[in-house]
Amino acid sequence: MDFKSTNSVVGDDLFTFDVIQNSLQAISDEMFIVMRKTAMSAIIYEVLDMGTGITDAEGEIASSGAGIPSFIGVLDKAVKAIIRKFSDPSQIRPGDVFATNDPYYGGVTHLNDVVFIMPVFVENEIIAWTANIAHWPDISGMAPGSLSTDAIEIFQEGLRLPAIKVIEEGEPIASVVDIMIVNSRLPDNLRGDMWAAIAAVRLGERRLIELATKYGTATFKAAFKQFMDYGEQVARKGLARLPKGRFELAEEQDDGEMHRVTIEITDDTFTVDLRDNPNQVSGPHNSSRDGVIICAQMLFKAVTDSAITANAGSFRPLKVLTRPGSVFHAEEPAALGYYFEAEIRIFDVMLRALAPHMPNLLPAGSFGSVCGTFIGGAHPDSKRHFTIVEPQIGGWGAMNGRDGNTAMFSLVHGETFNCPAEIAEARYGVYVDQATLNSQPGGEGEWRGGKGILVDYRVRSDDIFLTLGYTRSRILPWGVSGGADGSPNYVEVIRSSGGCERYAVATGVIVNEGDIIRIHTGNGAGYGDPRKRDKDAVRSDIQNGYVTPERAREIYGI
Repeated sequence: MDFKSTNSVVGDDLFTFDVIQNSLQAISDEMFIVMRKTAMSAIIYEVLDMGTGITDAEGEIASSGAGIPSFIGVLDKAVKAIIRKFSDPSQIRPGDVFATNDPYYGGVTHLNDVVFIMPVFVENEIIAWTANIAHWPDISGMAPGSLSTDAIEIFQEGLRLPAIKVIEEGEPIASVVDIMIVNSRLPDNLRGDMWAAIAAVRLGERRLIELATKYGTATFKAAFKQFMDYGEQVARKGLARLPKGRFELAEEQDDGEMHRVTIEITDDTFTVDLRDNPNQVSGPHNSSRDGVIICAQMLFKAVTDSAITANAGSFRPLKVLTRPGSVFHAEEPAALGYYFEAEIRIFDVMLRALAPHMPNLLPAGSFGSVCGTFIGGAHPDSKRHFTIVEPQIGGWGAMNGRDGNTAMFSLVHGETFNCPAEIAEARYGVYVDQATLNSQPGGEGEWRGGKGILVDYRVRSDDIFLTLGYTRSRILPWGVSGGADGSPNYVEVIRSSGGCERYAVATGVIVNEGDIIRIHTGNGAGYGDPRKRDKDAVRSDIQNGYVTPERAREIYGI
């Protein structure tokens, strides 16, 4: 059905605005579905290591679709980078599609995470932008999978896309596409994932044009403004309920460095100060400033109100202070491949600083790592290169009145899934011998931390590489109010010839046929004195294998 476009405000009331806002959410979700159904890589279509969203004409996030929260938080920042770079209006035309993956050009995270962005025009005016982001398994670089713990500058981590145009007025720029494809060890995956992303932003553009045409661009833009103002009202209402004051914490990390945060909460602002932190490191464990802003946004949203969709208005009371050249505000050409571990570490420090003061809102420490695991080489059957890109699931910390969740992704990783064993065995050169809960002690309390996992990958051919970067391998998830600390994250390589090696951070460990890569993810920490735990709950824990009878007698006194 064709609707006549108009710039007059039609149905300028809250009911119409609500319809538009719900439509934006539905469009974001439809973009997500299109991308998931058409992507080539299992890390996207199975794990859902992706995100979609819509911004207004200025690049302010208006609707966040499904996906990883720390990914959705990238999209507005990436759109703004495009707007800054292509400041001449004639450089942006209907049908254009842009891409960036570079943290120094709006990409925020690392080079594997590629953002696609499309302007939405109605009557020669940009009224919105559609955007998505997903992890691509290989984007070139010094190591397969494009991630190496040995990288010391971003040039070693892959092909940089510094906010470039990929589609011009509906037509692919062949030279750009060719450069992207030829630089990947998995060209078919890259091609398929790229077109899935393009299809998603195009779908979003089409739906937004229909929506704006139906209600008129003036009403469409007014709805954006109204919902962002409402987001601010909700945030300020939540801010008013929080304890006021200055909250500081310093926490030692696995490598011996200290990470520090100061959070100051007033009636009007929520300020996160990260300036007193180490200088950027020579390796890949750095974060961009935008990356830690996203961490602060997630925490702020969680403690003020998590019920409504986040938009730009939701974060107006938030201020984040960083120091250029620090590990949380890295400057070019610092490597950022393992940004996710730097960010989850500082997110944990923020959480830990506030948890004792918000006992009914925040939990004890979780396994607290993405536990990125990369396994690849020549497939034993097809001889083609494969790369497993796997974040791992683990145990969340307990809360006052509730046990922690078991076998979940990290607190910043969102609604993602582990790759099913059947898919892993079909697509990759490994067998999955077991996937079970972690039976190690740790996380006991009046309320028990969630359990981590134990997974065995048995290698089917020689000269397969293993790369990983786990944190919380030495400094354990922290208990609250007498709860026990959790357990560590690490990997064992069990050799078929005998012997066992333990790793938390490593690049290019060679494994051969019959070797087992055993993944251990941590149990979340406990909350409250373990001896106050309900005895029936302890007996249930024993029955379900969450705790051994010997450990129950030692910790719970039963």
